[in-house]
Amino acid sequence: MPLFDAAAVEPVAPDRFRTELVDDYTVYGFPNGGYLQCVLANAALAAASDAGAPHLHATAVTTNFIGSPTVGPATLSTSVRRIGRNVSYVAVTLSQGEGVLSEALVTLGSLSEYSDMRYQDATLELPPREDCLTLPRADAMVMHDAVEIRYDGAGTAWWEGEVAARGEIRAWLRLHDGGSVWNAWNVLFAADVLPPATVPLGSTGWVPTLQLTTYVRRIPSSEWLQARQWIVSIADGFCEERCELFDEGGELVASASQLAMVRFHQGA
Repeated sequence: MPLFDAAAVEPVAPDRFRTELVDDYTVYGFPNGGYLQCVLANAALAAASDAGAPHLHATAVTTNFIGSPTVGPATLSTSVRRIGRNVSYVAVTLSQGEGVLSEALVTLGSLSEYSDMRYQDATLELPPREDCLTLPRADAMVMHDAVEIRYDGAGTAWWEGEVAARGEIRAWLRLHDGGSVWNAWNVLFAADVLPPATVPLGSTGWVPTLQLTTYVRRIPSSEWLQARQWIVSIADGFCEERCELFDEGGELVASASQLAMVRFHQGA
């Protein structure tokens, strides 16, 4: 199912929306965090528009994942905190039954395809796509059916079970959902679509996200994105992970930071 349809929301009452979470964007049977941010952003954009906001894009989404939603219907409640000329803010919660499972503060603005980059410190150089590797999809990563990933072969020894000295994954990404190309909304999914960068360090792949913040800085200008995801620190069963996304021109499109729990294979 195209991401646009899978993350659609429909109004059911003032400040309330309904969505149907689908299996296509799950990991271990649970909706992926980036997918959920797309759903939350849709509700925020709709609520802000109803309140008269002129903004077209979610430029920052900070989400606390209180519990794990399941595939099926969910309710979104919104609270417009401020409508401004350049920036607006909307709080969104996602619930199933009586329990709030995710809550987000969404910052809204309007991005341009032709923004003039005055300064950028972040950079990434990947091998040409034809020199990168396409790996089989892991059974649990159903969401990877919606994206084409070509990995930098210099960092894929983890696929063969080797433990690396550095927790980092680099790859090319192309949306392959039968719908659209990358845009300022669906890069929220791209920012959380790679395998956890703890896997090269010997983790089990069980890395549930507790908090995820994604910044969208510009509208992608290319069909493919370049991605770098790496681990900043691991301690006491928790990890801090970062992700940066660039278009083919080397412009920073989005970045993300998350706190997650992590488990390791014995001896890793």
